[in-house]
Amino acid sequence: QVQLVESGGGLVQAGGSLRLSCSVSGIIFSITTMGWYRQAPGKQRELVASISSRSGSRNYADSVKGRFTISRDNAKNTVYLQMNSLKPEDTAVYYCNVLHYTPPRDYWGQGTQVTVSS
Repeated sequence: QVQLVESGGGLVQAGGSLRLSCSVSGIIFSITTMGWYRQAPGKQRELVASISSRSGSRNYADSVKGRFTISRDNAKNTVYLQMNSLKPEDTAVYYCNVLHYTPPRDYWGQGTQVTVSS
């Protein structure tokens, strides 16, 4: 009954921008840490960015600092990833993840493809 639905992926030119959205249902969104992960072909899944509802703390992978911004809207049960100055190296399937504090559980979205052409 917990569902995460990602949207906003697509094909863009290098230097372009995309905004990913993840809509969450079936969970108390305000007591979660939200994260965006990505996985490129032949590579391991990696954490791109996360945001906590308790501290408001944001963290980013070094490869995306200064280019990506994670945010959340608790009223809309949605987390966003604004991606600017996209590079071909950003090409991957991007997954939304929810870590629920109490009870402690995590959930994954189905992924959305981001392709950056050179």
